[in-house]
Parts: sequence; structure tokens; C-alpha cells
Amino acid sequence: MGKGLLDLEKHFAFYGAYHSNSVNVLIHVFFVWPIFFSSLILFDFSPPILHVPLLGGFDLNFSFFFALFYAVFYISLDRYAGSLAALLCLLCWFGSTSLAAQLGFSLAWKVVLATQLFCWTGQFIGHGVFEKRAPALLDNLSQAFLMAPFFVLLELLQSLFGYEPYPGFHANVLKKIEVDREQWQARKHK
Repeated sequence: MGKGLLDLEKHFAFYGAYHSNSVNVLIHVFFVWPIFFSSLILFDFSPPILHVPLLGGFDLNFSFFFALFYAVFYISLDRYAGSLAALLCLLCWFGSTSLAAQLGFSLAWKVVLATQLFCWTGQFIGHGVFEKRAPALLDNLSQAFLMAPFFVLLELLQSLFGYEPYPGFHANVLKKIEVDREQWQARKHK
């Protein structure tokens, strides 16, 4: 269990406190990664930062370094689930780079805009209709954006396979979420 920026329990509890409704969680499972993927498509049109002469040469731009940052951060939070998340980040980068090359900028930005609007709308509906609580991004924008892909992956791994980064993780997180939700309900009723 890390501290500060690498305190997975704290991050997961913060994000989980805003996602206790199963329909809202399911909406996020389907919409968070497409937001990440489509962002990478747009970022792929940024200028090259680094040229790699291997395999005939290729350029790395903001899209690659964005995906790499997420990948390294997730591995630093949890070796196993973080490695899976890192793999997904790099697969998203590879796929988004290929799609961006096929679409070209004039079509790609329209695909990105449509994807972002659809996915964000779905998530806001999830929060407004099912969760009945504002999204986490209104309270902590950077943490919500950074943790969202990893949160939904951990949620799936826990639900489907009972995965925990360490024994007691899920129980500790649930206690923290309950405290946060009780404080939120008390503020809401004032």
C-alpha cells in the first residue's frame, strides 16, 4: 500500500465513492476506455517529440508519451493489474495511431468529437439518473481523469475474478467509500 500519489486505496476509494450504483459503474466500464482511446487518436496528430531509428524509423509524439505516462503510473500503483492496464494503454496507443493514420485529421477529429460527446453524455446520465451524485471530476479533475481507466479495470477484475492488489484491499476501500458517502449525504441534507 503506497502513500500520497501512489496510495491506490485512497484513489480507489475516492473514485468509488462516486460510483456505487451498478448501472453507473457499467456505463463507465463501457465508456471510459473509449474516451482514453479517442483522446489518443487526436493526440496522434501532435508533432513528433522523438524519432526512433529502429525498424525503418518512426516518430513518437504526445499520444505515445500520454499512453506511456498512464501505463507507468498504473504499474506503480499495482504490479499485476497495473501491468494489464499498461498493456491496454499501449494497445490503445497502437490502435489509435493506426486508426488516425487511416482516417486522416479531417475525419479523425469528427470521430473523436462524436465518441467523446457520446461517452461523456452517457457518463453524465449515469451520474444524474442512476448515481444521483455529481461526477468525481467536479471535485478532483486530475484524479478523475487519471484514475478512471484503472478504476474500471480494477472494478472488473474484482467483480469477475475477486482480484485484490493485496489482502483486505477491497474491505478497506469499502469502509472508506462508506465514510465518504455518509459525509456526502450529511452535506447534501444541510
